[in-house]
Amino acid sequence: MKAKNLIGAFAMAVLGAAIALFAYSRINSNSVGAVARDSSGIELRGADTYLTSLSMQERPVDFTYAAEQTVHAVVHVTTKSMVGPQASNPIMEWFYGDRYSKPREVAGYGSGVIISDDGYIITNNHVIDNADNVEVKLNDNRVFTAEIIGRDPTTDIALLKIKANNLPFIKYGDSDQLKIGEWVLAVGNPFNLTSSVTAGIVSAKGRSLGILDADLRIESFIQTDAALNPGNSGGALVDTRGLLVGITSAIVSPSGAYAGNSFAIPVTIVRKVVEDLKQFGEVQRAIIGVNITNVSQDDAKKLKLDEVRGAKISNVVPNGAAEAAGLKENDIIIKFNGVSVASPSELQEQVGKFRPGDRASITYIRNGKENTVPIVLKNIAGNTSVVTREMSGSGTVFGARLESLGSSDREKYNIDYGVKVAELKDGKLKDLGVKKGYIILSINGRKVKNASEVRSASDNESNLKSIEGIQSDGTFFSYSFRN
Repeated sequence: MKAKNLIGAFAMAVLGAAIALFAYSRINSNSVGAVARDSSGIELRGADTYLTSLSMQERPVDFTYAAEQTVHAVVHVTTKSMVGPQASNPIMEWFYGDRYSKPREVAGYGSGVIISDDGYIITNNHVIDNADNVEVKLNDNRVFTAEIIGRDPTTDIALLKIKANNLPFIKYGDSDQLKIGEWVLAVGNPFNLTSSVTAGIVSAKGRSLGILDADLRIESFIQTDAALNPGNSGGALVDTRGLLVGITSAIVSPSGAYAGNSFAIPVTIVRKVVEDLKQFGEVQRAIIGVNITNVSQDDAKKLKLDEVRGAKISNVVPNGAAEAAGLKENDIIIKFNGVSVASPSELQEQVGKFRPGDRASITYIRNGKENTVPIVLKNIAGNTSVVTREMSGSGTVFGARLESLGSSDREKYNIDYGVKVAELKDGKLKDLGVKKGYIILSINGRKVKNASEVRSASDNESNLKSIEGIQSDGTFFSYSFRN
């Protein structure tokens, strides 16, 4: 009886092993590309399939090459500027002494990108704005005094030059070819920490943030999730090949520190601005001659649009390029020179690549019909000649470089005219005690809005009877003289 039981148990064991082996072989034969199901019934792609797809990529994502190509070409920019005296305050002077009301030196810092072996460096305009002295520290710890070749508040780009040769530099890439989800690296000097590299993906393109203080500002930022912090401004945004695709410029954060979103100026805008500053000392801004707004859903229905996209013309400037091309109010611009534009910021980015006098084409929709017309772009003065500093509202008078007011200054001081002292060298204004950052409201009793009007009001700098304006602390100043 015991033998029979042993034989039966053995047979059952053999049968169980056979069943287990059969089941294992079936599972193993279907493992590649297998689809599993979780308790929710959702199909999950097998790990083998995922790994196979990764192995079919051209190359794995590797940031070491891009980092090696760029860290030595990103510099540390430091600035020093003198802040004018504060308005007299007996209480503050009692606590802090007379140093409260005296001029004081303020230091700033940021990053810069070497773009040529002979020492041309790109940074943000806001990094060096109002600086009396700019120094550049290379990755090999050499320090140079930098010359400001030119600045462009409308794009927040400035061009510096140091006296050095055989420098490492970053080559230009093409920001137009960037794709959403593509990996990028941000290289800079956050918190004065040199040669810092962070990685992220392109989150969006053509972002307008409304952060630039310029009437003709161009905002079409590349948004990424690469970590940026104070000091990164003016640094490099590069692709995985180490090519420059943007200049890091801003973060949006409730705390002022990195919170997941960072923004860079596309290199297509940067390159054109830099070339203009090197050649002309002033950006050759091309103007269509229209005011534009976003397209709303109501606009799309009313104007018979298939999509809610493009730039809606809200006003056509008389005698401008758009009027000459036959564009009208409520036309929807959808392409510029063959490139699709989904928003006003994308249109500004494309126009920003051109100079006055250049020919292009505009594709627009009117009454549900698509039309394309040629257009000859003009400058801010309404013609096609080279833009000078005087035409753009800036220029040097009485030893001071003067600039037209931005919207923030007009709002801050509640004024609609005046010209700002951007730089100050030896001359009449410096002798009078005028400081950088002061706003000149009138010369010889005549209101002024730009450097040309200051020159005209003073009979080409030959006659100065009176000057009125606003100091950096918001207090009013006035000087009058006898001949």
